Amino acid sequence: MKKELMIEGMMCQNCVKHVTHALEGISGASHVQVSLEDKKATVEVPESVTDETLKAAVTEAGYKVTEIIPHES
Repeated sequence: MKKELMIEGMMCQNCVKHVTHALEGISGASHVQVSLEDKKATVEVPESVTDETLKAAVTEAGYKVTEIIPHES
């Protein structure tokens, strides 16, 4: 399942790297794309990965998830 995460707090390409690394660290996550300009990330995860897991990974990296939008893949 593809999910789109709206993220606050990213200000530079280093922030993009931190968020990318955090999401890639989730078991089963793939196709991680983070956009500084759009302030969002997209990631494909198995249905077993919860929104809370995604939010926790980004929060631990130092950023705030404001919304998670699921997309059927």
